[in-house]
Amino acid sequence: MSKRISVIIKYIVFLGIGVFLIWWQFNKMTAAEFEEFKLALSNADYIVIIPIVFIALASHLSRAIRWRIMIEPMGYRPSIFNAFSVTMVGYLANTFLPRLGEILKCTLLGKYEKIPFQKLFGSIVAERIFDLFCYLIFILFTFFIQYKLVGDFLKHTLTKITNSSTSQPLWLKGLLTVAIITVVILIFRFVFNKYAGGKIAVKIKFFLAGLKEGITSILKLQKRGWFLFHTIFIWSMYLLQVYIGFSAIADVNHLGFNAACAVLTLAALANIITPGGLGTFPTAIFLILSLYNINQTTGEAFGWLMWGVSTFIVLFFGLLCLGLLYFINKKKQRNEMLEETVIT
Repeated sequence: MSKRISVIIKYIVFLGIGVFLIWWQFNKMTAAEFEEFKLALSNADYIVIIPIVFIALASHLSRAIRWRIMIEPMGYRPSIFNAFSVTMVGYLANTFLPRLGEILKCTLLGKYEKIPFQKLFGSIVAERIFDLFCYLIFILFTFFIQYKLVGDFLKHTLTKITNSSTSQPLWLKGLLTVAIITVVILIFRFVFNKYAGGKIAVKIKFFLAGLKEGITSILKLQKRGWFLFHTIFIWSMYLLQVYIGFSAIADVNHLGFNAACAVLTLAALANIITPGGLGTFPTAIFLILSLYNINQTTGEAFGWLMWGVSTFIVLFFGLLCLGLLYFINKKKQRNEMLEETVIT
């Protein structure tokens, strides 16, 4: 099976999950529940969306600046505009195909800033590893500030998974995964060592060297204080969006900081499962809000509202940045060519 077909199949599967969840949410609603759902959205305070948009853009800008800080130790200093623009374009691409955004970010920034793709990709890998670490810390933080509530939910969920008659034990799945990864690595090393002098092997070595430099760039940071500041700022803005978003719908505006942490914890995971969180985002929201005695219809309405705002931001500003990225850099390149012509 070719790589392209494999990617298409994965996309169809993930998209199918999202579409199924949308169908499931609305199909199980009674006529009365659907009317309640529409009423909750029609009575929402949409003025709240304005600050959420600015807060979201602030978090995206902060993420772009943090990425720029990671790139600097490799000897490159891309403009903040280009870093922010490709970040938004990356979010746009991920809305349609998960993980495509990371590749597109590296491709575009590498093109306009003359930075090797493999180094940028390495920095992205390092950033994702660090983000995963931060996410795990946030999960633990959420767990400890409301131990009993989240603990009961996790216990119930894990019990259902482990007791499922259709699935293998989790320890067996983990063991098989480790075994498969080990075999693949050993085969790769054998083939690579046998054909070490070939052109393909040389290209792979060059790519891996750049990838390693990008990954280790996080260990060579010159602005570690600013890097940590932007990390805290990004997660604070994510949390603030949810907290302010509660005030948009009357039946959830009494929820506070603890509920916002719980919502963000599951919402972040939902965005990974399907393209742009399609279907999974609203589902995750109403599942979490049910722990706070919010009825399912209201929880779904809030979930769809927040997903709609988030998707609008990504689509509108992603497309805007894609256009600006091309025209501004084209103008910049034209000016540089004129300067070179004058000098010669």
